Amino acid sequence: MYKPLNTRAARQRRHRRLRVRLRGTEQRPRLSVFRSLQHIYAQIIDDSRGVTLASASTRAGDATGDGPKTEHARAVGRTLAERARAQGIQAVVFDRSGYLYHGRVRALADGAREAGLEF
Repeated sequence: MYKPLNTRAARQRRHRRLRVRLRGTEQRPRLSVFRSLQHIYAQIIDDSRGVTLASASTRAGDATGDGPKTEHARAVGRTLAERARAQGIQAVVFDRSGYLYHGRVRALADGAREAGLEF
């Protein structure tokens, strides 16, 4: 019998599996990514205190203009890296949240690296 794939549940399973190994510390906080159909959100989290240190998203207007969504994601990555560097954060642990590392997720990571954030 055919059982349709539930891609959201599969992503959440992958995310839980990744989070067993990934922990954000005070020295290396976690850069977490969430991707919806139209927007991309990223935040830097210190898991030891449970605090969000910096965030950026296309919804908050951190990436404006026309063009492909990958360019918007790259701009969000740059904005997030600038905000993190202003707080003295230079290195992070990248949490792709179960998404494949390509497309908008990769563009966000590349944008953050361009702005000086170390992974």
